[in-house]
Amino acid sequence: MDASLIDWSRAQFAMTAAYHWIFVPLTLGLSLIMAVAETVYYRTGKPEWKKYAKFWIKLFAVNFAVGIATGLILEFEFGTNWSNYSWFVGDIFGAPLAIEGIAAFFMEAAFVVVMLFGWKKVSRGFHLASTWLVFAGATLSAWWILVANAWMQDPVGVTFNPDTMRNEMTDFAAVALSPVAVNKFFHTVFSAWILGSAFVIGVSCWFLLKKRNVHFSVSSIKIAGWTGIVAAILSVVSGDGSAFQVSDRQPMKLASMEALYDGGNGVGLIALGAPYVRKTGSDTTEGFYFKLNFPQMLSVLATRNINGYVPGINDILKGGYELPDGRTALSAKEKMRRGRKALDALAEYHVFKKSGDEKGMLETRDTLLQNMRYFGYGYIKDPAELVPDVPLLFYSFRIMVILGIYFILFFIYILAYAYRENRFATQRGLQRIGVFTLPLAYIAGMAGWVVAEVGRQPWAIQDLLPVIAASSNLDVASVKLSFFIFLLIFTVLFIAATGIMLNIIRKGPEDDAGGVVKTIK
Repeated sequence: MDASLIDWSRAQFAMTAAYHWIFVPLTLGLSLIMAVAETVYYRTGKPEWKKYAKFWIKLFAVNFAVGIATGLILEFEFGTNWSNYSWFVGDIFGAPLAIEGIAAFFMEAAFVVVMLFGWKKVSRGFHLASTWLVFAGATLSAWWILVANAWMQDPVGVTFNPDTMRNEMTDFAAVALSPVAVNKFFHTVFSAWILGSAFVIGVSCWFLLKKRNVHFSVSSIKIAGWTGIVAAILSVVSGDGSAFQVSDRQPMKLASMEALYDGGNGVGLIALGAPYVRKTGSDTTEGFYFKLNFPQMLSVLATRNINGYVPGINDILKGGYELPDGRTALSAKEKMRRGRKALDALAEYHVFKKSGDEKGMLETRDTLLQNMRYFGYGYIKDPAELVPDVPLLFYSFRIMVILGIYFILFFIYILAYAYRENRFATQRGLQRIGVFTLPLAYIAGMAGWVVAEVGRQPWAIQDLLPVIAASSNLDVASVKLSFFIFLLIFTVLFIAATGIMLNIIRKGPEDDAGGVVKTIK
């Protein structure tokens, strides 16, 4: 497969996913904020809370619309740019996406109409229920999409059928409720709540800087502050669970996140550092220009044992260490040998099938199934291909973690001031911090996805199918052209959506007659 074709296909998918992810987490986060605001209106009957809820609902609607547009193109790209992937695992990967579209998305879309246009057409109770169902639909959509993504990280509940050359689902519950899927769902949703909270606080602080809508702003900050604190703390818990799962199922990802080349027992966690790799002739040395280390902490996170063994990149490539289940880790070269054995057995199986040799079919089928767990390694030419971009993962992981800690402190601090409304209204520095915190939430979310997806490379599906074997056989020029077409379309959509949202924010919350809600002293 042409390397430039792979690179351009990956670039197009990454660009589409990045634009999509600008809007999706804000949709998830705002759906909770607007539902809470409308619940306060329903319980208190105070009309200003209706105005507040309608304001956040408008901003939600813009993100919802653009998120649909980018999401649809993202799903189509599996068929256009990654047809081998779709053929090989489409029976499994397509199932959660189909459920998401049929059940969760249609529920969300149906009640969005009621939420946007039903204020004077349905009862307050029914409208509130519709808003919460939009939140539930958005969250369920995230669940099924993340089930599909988690299966790429940890392919479970499937069996390969050599006759169709496709993987077939044998255990739906194992796919839908895998520990990786559950943890990934919660961590992603909590990060979306952090973004939604940061967005609400940022917009509210902008109003305060303009000395407008003080009561609206402070009230919104209280809701967002509590939501953000809960989400930030829970994201730490779910992040710890992710580290443990990655250690078990994707040790190369964990080693790359830590720039850990040579592992051992009682390994420390690097809080800050600057890794390097130096090549002198045929010799390669790895190390750090500087590092701040928490002794034995990585072993605790990865193994739940202060002296637990954590393999490094070189250890994983060489093999020979003891795995948690008592087996001995195979070297990368041995996995590649077994992978080629599986590929050869599959080819021979079809030769025997064509000639009607049932004994040969049975023997080669057994050989294939015995080595199927290493199937993807048969496409790897050099063990070095199994190492992802270490510096990118190392720094992205630390950006995500450092910002996660920042958000906990930020939400606590700003919430404390929100309950002293008169003093908060004069804190210009804190208000500016609130505004500038908003882009940090996007950076943290994007950094998290870089860790999750780049860390999986070179695999489209962990150990089962590398990216080089997953793409479509297309003319690279057509992929380049479509890349720039989509880049132009998404950029226009982004500019348009941003412009609409800024216009809504400049107008502020409006009363039913269209007038701007004035500052409430």
